[in-house]
Amino acid sequence: MRIIGVEVAGGAPVFTGALPHGADPHRLAWELGYRIVRPLSASGSAPDLTLTVQVGRHGRSSALQAPRTRSIDPDLDLSGEATPVVRQRLAAYGIVLSERGLLATQFSDRTAVPGLWGLPGGGIDPGESPSRALVREVVEESGQELEISHLLDIQTDHWIGRSPSRVVEDFHAVRIIYAASCPTPTDPVVHDHGGTTAAAAWVPLDGWTRVAWSSGARALLDRHLRELSRSGLVPR
Repeated sequence: MRIIGVEVAGGAPVFTGALPHGADPHRLAWELGYRIVRPLSASGSAPDLTLTVQVGRHGRSSALQAPRTRSIDPDLDLSGEATPVVRQRLAAYGIVLSERGLLATQFSDRTAVPGLWGLPGGGIDPGESPSRALVREVVEESGQELEISHLLDIQTDHWIGRSPSRVVEDFHAVRIIYAASCPTPTDPVVHDHGGTTAAAAWVPLDGWTRVAWSSGARALLDRHLRELSRSGLVPR
């Protein structure tokens, strides 16, 4: 995945390059002397995606620091294992709103966080754009048809742990986040049986904080949901 930083939309890049394994775009930009103001576009198709972000100079210390790695399994013993497989996974997720509330998906027991809730979405297939991946994943995970509004955020995680297939991976999750709406919401139905989604539901906007969210989903909702709920994405 390639990342480009510009100070104004359509302007000349102030930095450009591949996103290294384990790196976070916000941290990478900071170390180059910039803060990310907002993402502008996610173009191309996997694995050759380009993320363009608007940046501004921060004028603070930008000493380089090594990316942090954390394990999702504190009991994981690597002494008898082969070297972890290095994997960077590009994925697209959405904060999807409708007159019925916020669309949420529950993690299955094939994941490290079974029973917790997250945002709908998933991996971007080779040759697929992030927006198309989100539309496909939402249908597979909930049976809902959505309309994408705009690119909202970029989120990453980096850990060493076991995949759903039990392979030990040095895993770098790169999540492209969109704002979207569902004009004709129905009762959610999971069509991708046996995968990482156990259930899907519409969560009322006045009760979303009482849901047991994954840490990544909760961080995104804390940052964006209030503004989105006032923006007109939800029909009145």
